[in-house]
Amino acid sequence: MLETKNKIDFVITWVDGNDPIWKKSKEVYAKQANIVLNSDARYRDWELLKYWFRSVEKHASWVNQIFFVTEGHIPKWINIKHPKLKIIKHNDYINSDFLPTFSANPIEWNYHNIKELSQNFVNFNDDMFINDDVTPNDFFINGIPRDSGIFSPIVPNFGGIASMVLNNIEIINKYFNQREVLYKNLPKFFNLKYGRHLLKNICVLPWRPILGFYDNHIPISYDKNYFIKAWENEKESIENTCKHRFRQKDDITHWLVRYWQLCEGHFIPRDINFGQHYSISDDIEEIETVILQSKYKTICLNDGNDVKNFDSLKERLTTIFEKKYNEKSQFEN
Repeated sequence: MLETKNKIDFVITWVDGNDPIWKKSKEVYAKQANIVLNSDARYRDWELLKYWFRSVEKHASWVNQIFFVTEGHIPKWINIKHPKLKIIKHNDYINSDFLPTFSANPIEWNYHNIKELSQNFVNFNDDMFINDDVTPNDFFINGIPRDSGIFSPIVPNFGGIASMVLNNIEIINKYFNQREVLYKNLPKFFNLKYGRHLLKNICVLPWRPILGFYDNHIPISYDKNYFIKAWENEKESIENTCKHRFRQKDDITHWLVRYWQLCEGHFIPRDINFGQHYSISDDIEEIETVILQSKYKTICLNDGNDVKNFDSLKERLTTIFEKKYNEKSQFEN
C-alpha cells in the first residue's frame, strides 16, 4: 500500500457550555429553537477534552496541524503556543451574517474558509477520540479519503437528526443514482472490509435512488475540494442552514460532503471496525473495556437526553481516561 505524502490536519470543534456570557446569548436567541434538537445535552461539557489531546499526541503525533474551532472559549489549561495548535474562532472564517451560532452546522459547513487548513483533513467532534495508534494511511492514501461505502436506509429516532440526513439524501439524489454509483465503483462498495454490513449493499440493489448511507459517527476524512463543490452546487440550501442559529429539521449537514465523496468514488475502502460509536448511556463497563483494551482505533462517546446520572458517569469516564492517558501532553500548560 502506498504511503500518503499529503499533509493531514485535524479539526475539532468545542464549546464551553458553562460560560455565563455564552449562555445568556444563547437564551436570547433560543426562544424559537426546537428544544428537542437543541437540548442542554448538546452543550454540556464532560471535561474530557484534555484526553483528546493526550490521545492525539500518543497515537497520531504525525498530524500536521490541529485546528481548534471555538466561539472564543479557550480552556485555561491549553498551551496556545504549541506549534501544531491553531486556535480558530467562528468569526475568523464564518460570515458575520451567520453569527452568533449555536448550531454545529454553520461551523462545519464553512471549514473550507479556514486559512491554512490543508486539502486533506479529518473532522472530529469533541466526543470522538483516537483510541489506538493510527497512521496517515488510516485516513488518506495519496490524498484520497479512507471510508466505508455502505448503503443503509435512514432510521428515524426521536430527537435525532434523521430529518437532516434525509435532506442530505434528497440533494444527493439530484446528482446521483445508486445504480450508476455502483456500476462505476463496484469494488469499493462490494468490499470484504465491510464484513456483515456488505449485506446492506446487496439488499438495496432493487432500488435506483439512494436510500441512505451507513453513518458510523466517527471522525471523517475530507477532501476540502468537496466542500467547495457542495457550495458551488447547493449554495442556497447551505446558506439557509447557516442562517439558522440553532439546528432545525430542514437543515443539511456536512455529511452531504461525505456522501458526495462516496458517490464519486473518491474514497478508498477501510475496515468497518476502524471505529465504533457508543451512547454514554450504554453499558459503561463495555465502554471501559473498549477504551482500556484499545478495541477500536477511534471511538465516539455520544451524549444524549437519556443520560440521567450525568455527574456519576462523568466521574467514571474521567477515571477511565485517566487510567489510559495519565501523562500530561505538550498541549497542556
